Amino acid sequence: MAEKKESVMAGFKAFLMRGNVIDLAVAVVIGAAFTNIVNSVVKGVINPLVGAFGTKDLESYQSCLKGPCQIDDAGNVVSGIPILWGTVLSAVLSFLITAAVVYFLMVLPMAKVLAKRAAHDKAKEGVQETLEVSELEVLKEIRDHLVAQRGPVPGTGSAPGAGSAGGSGTHSTS
Repeated sequence: MAEKKESVMAGFKAFLMRGNVIDLAVAVVIGAAFTNIVNSVVKGVINPLVGAFGTKDLESYQSCLKGPCQIDDAGNVVSGIPILWGTVLSAVLSFLITAAVVYFLMVLPMAKVLAKRAAHDKAKEGVQETLEVSELEVLKEIRDHLVAQRGPVPGTGSAPGAGSAGGSGTHSTS
């Protein structure tokens, strides 16, 4: 029983130590902090700006669905069914600002970095292939030069090993 408990704990520890779990935890914490910043900007700057051009703060805009809406001094609805479309519009603005900042400050630059890395890796791969081809050509030239230095083997009419090494020499069987 203790052995099974130990293996479960070891598996849990391995799960927690995987890089993507830690990265996800960091992303959630930073995302929550960033959301608070965006919400503060929307509520503290954008909503009052809308209020400056309109008649009231953005979150205060509403419509009444059924009958005239009557609100008491505490801000509670006494009669009618209010539709708080200003609050929804404020939330949509918060989302759009968050999405725009994430896209333009995180996603777009990362995509450019990954594209540059891919282009660099592709160029590096092409250079490696060129080096391999160049090495092969040099080795063939060395082989051909060595074969030419030895001269033809008597009775065969060609250099030794030329046919077996992939050269263009021919063997005559006479």
